[in-house]
Amino acid sequence: MKRIKTNNQKKVAIFDIDGTIFRSSLLIEVVEALIDKGIFPDTARKTYIRAQKAWHDRTGSYEDYIDKVVASFLKHIKGVYYKDFINTAEEVVEREKFTVYRYTRDLIAELKKKKYFLLAISQSPKGILDKFCKHLGFDKVYGRFYETGPMDAFTGRVVDEHLIGNKANIVWRAVEKENLTLKDSIGVGDTEGDIPVLELVDRPICFNPNALLYKWAKKSGAEVIVERKDVVYKIQ
Repeated sequence: MKRIKTNNQKKVAIFDIDGTIFRSSLLIEVVEALIDKGIFPDTARKTYIRAQKAWHDRTGSYEDYIDKVVASFLKHIKGVYYKDFINTAEEVVEREKFTVYRYTRDLIAELKKKKYFLLAISQSPKGILDKFCKHLGFDKVYGRFYETGPMDAFTGRVVDEHLIGNKANIVWRAVEKENLTLKDSIGVGDTEGDIPVLELVDRPICFNPNALLYKWAKKSGAEVIVERKDVVYKIQ
């Protein structure tokens, strides 16, 4: 049944998480923790260790690095018990929950005071996203949901991967289900994967953008905000 719109629609602010709020990647942190605890084998690092070094040496791309971390996670999560994963996720969040950018942290606090509906859309596993975003006060979280089978162990399959891969469709889904309005909406992202969301909102913010997102911002006139050490400045 189609939801009936009312006059009390909430304004929405949409955030990517990794690299936009969290000063790293939740997926990277949880994979490293799973290896350290022996839940993933030490060999799990072999999938991405060269790409990691290339990124750190600035001879390779971050996208290649994170793609290989995702591949390692998908390979090794199969057969892992959900409780072992979620316990590890909780430990990572407890350790890293304050490892955030000042600009987006303060923006979230400001928007909460203004009664905005806070929506997170990320490619990280939903289990760790839920823990991290709860601490920040998000109202709704969309992330990759991994299937569990017998004995509550992961099968290695992503549920409805086509949905989480299309951020614009997720926005429209949330607008419909949560009775939101895109009037005066805000979107914050850091890579070209966030462009479909930024194109929908009234105030797109490209925060610490990569080259492709910065190029789009220059063409579209979107805000570009950079945080470096203890300085936050606006480029356009």
